[in-house]
This record gives sequence, C-alpha cells and structure tokens, in this order.
Amino acid sequence: MEKFKELIIKGNIPLLKAMQILDNTEGKNLFVVDHRSQFIGSVTDGDIRRWILNGGKLDSPIISAAWRDAFTVRNPYTDADVKAEMAERDIHFVPILNERNEIEDILCNDSAIESIGDRTTINALDIPVVIMAGGKGTRLDPFTRILPKPLIPIGDKSILEIIIEKFLPYQVDHFYLSVNYKSAIIKSYFQEINPDYELSFIDEEKPLGTVGSLSKLVGKYKTPVLLTNCDNIIDADFNDIKHHHLKMKNDITMVASVKNYHIPYGVCEIEKGGNLLKILEKPVYNYLVNTGMYIISQSALEMIPVEQFFHVTHLMELIKKNGGQVGVYPISDDSWADTGEWGEYKNAMKKIAE
Repeated sequence: MEKFKELIIKGNIPLLKAMQILDNTEGKNLFVVDHRSQFIGSVTDGDIRRWILNGGKLDSPIISAAWRDAFTVRNPYTDADVKAEMAERDIHFVPILNERNEIEDILCNDSAIESIGDRTTINALDIPVVIMAGGKGTRLDPFTRILPKPLIPIGDKSILEIIIEKFLPYQVDHFYLSVNYKSAIIKSYFQEINPDYELSFIDEEKPLGTVGSLSKLVGKYKTPVLLTNCDNIIDADFNDIKHHHLKMKNDITMVASVKNYHIPYGVCEIEKGGNLLKILEKPVYNYLVNTGMYIISQSALEMIPVEQFFHVTHLMELIKKNGGQVGVYPISDDSWADTGEWGEYKNAMKKIAE
C-alpha cells in the first residue's frame, strides 16, 4: 500500500493541482477520498478533460470531476474475477475498501507494472506529422539572426530534435518540415547528424503562414495530419489526441494548455465615471491557451488555398463558416514548454532539465 499512497488525493484539492499530480503519476489514475478518508471515486486525465470541455471551472475542487461509479472490491474477493473485470473495463488499478469505505489497498494488474516507464509499449500513431519550421523567430533575436529558430539549442540538442523525439515512441519515423527562413542551414544540419528517421522538406519560396504549405499534402493521405510548431515542446498522449479528434468528428482539433496567471497586485474594478467598485486582491485567472499543435482532417486541408499566405486561424474561421467543427483537447500546463521568447525559453530549459 505504501507505494500507492501517491494515487490517493483529497477531494478538496484544486483541479489544477490534481492535474500536476497526474502528470507525475505514471499510472495516470488517482483515487479521491473525503475529509474522513472515505472513498468517493476515481479520476483520470480523461475525466478532467471531460469536465473542462463540458464547461466545468478550472478552479473547481477535483471532487467535481471525479468518476463516482468507479470499480472497487471488498474482502473477500477472487483474483480471477477481479482481473476479468479489470480487463473488461480496461483499467489497471482497483482500490480495495474496508468496512468503513476506506482504501485498504490497491490492486494493480501485471500489464500496468510492466508498462510503467516503458515507452516501447505505445501503439503506432499512424498519421503524418508536420512541423512548422519556417519562421524567423524574431522573439529570440539576436540568436535567430545567425541560427534558424528550430536549431536553437536546449541542452545538447536543438529544439527541433527534442520535438521530433517526442514522436519516436509512437513509431513515427517520417516527418515533414515546412521550411523557409535559413532553410539551407536546417537541411545541412540534419544531413550532418544523419538521424535514424526520415525528413521530407516542404519548401516555402515565400512565407505561407501556419498552414499555407499544407496544401502540398492534399491527396497524399486518407488520415488526418498532426501539425505542430517548433516553438513548443509537448509531452502528451498523441494517440489519445488523435482518437479524441476522430471520436468528436472534428475538422480541426486544437491542443490547448491550462494556463494559470497570478496577478501580484490588487486589481481595481471601476464603474463609469471612475468610482471604485471593489478591489480584487492578487487574483488568479485560469485560461486555455493555444499550444500550436493541431490535428487537421483531410477535408479541412482541401480548404487551404494553394501557394497563398494562410494561417490556421483563417482555416478555423472558414471551417466554422461552412458549418464544420473546431474542437479543443486540453492538456496540463506541465505537459508543454514554450520556447518562443526568452523568458519562456529559460523556463523551458529548466523544465526539461528537471
């Protein structure tokens, strides 16, 4: 039971804090108890995501998002029956409750133990991955006067290599790089390091925006395309993002991060004429912010004009105008690192080092 204590949390813990705990829990499952340590339910990142997408507030206690009908067992129980039920429900952890409804122990199946920390068990992603690597990176000036932004180092590797390596456990061995600014340097760099994966370059003779170059992939695949920029390093379940996109029948699914902003001052609310209504003392605001990663369906790619400057925001507006659907897939703030400007770049270096 000692090694499973990290899986048990109090129901009054803020949802954002629970997301951080989940990120650090390889089992990706938590069990919620009340102030008397009595079992309430379970929570996964999927439960939290559904809570957010259904309009739940980000500052809610985690009990709000908990699954109340979680599978539990009590003594006496039969191993074979429990394992069969776990397989039926596709779950890895089951709490054993005592007569006071407290968690006495937690059962863990063999596959969960074997898969913890083993990235080789991840199923193939089976969709093309495109990385936008053509920007000038003006927010990282003066480095980007010499180096293209994708080759800015973090530790002993470039940002672009770190992004690519996040996909390798998903059996992705072929990447498209959309390039423009200092593209010759990027091509020479990868020719020099000779990686184990294959790169195809989509050359932009002129800047085409975030999705303008994707018109060159129309008709090449029957699957959606995963598009990501080279500013942000995202550590998420890419298969789950793809499955969410397909399940929701989205034309575009945008990966968005929960972002927490703390204002270290008293914020004034005033009425017309300048009279003070009230002061909010050091308020905290929570938002979902765009990470720069998208799943884009083939039907959406066909809407992109050929060889024209076209942003993903333009594509979203066009899809919605035509009655299509643009969805959001939330991830935690700890699941991504922004490297697009100096302050965030330093934070990303620290996060990756940790």
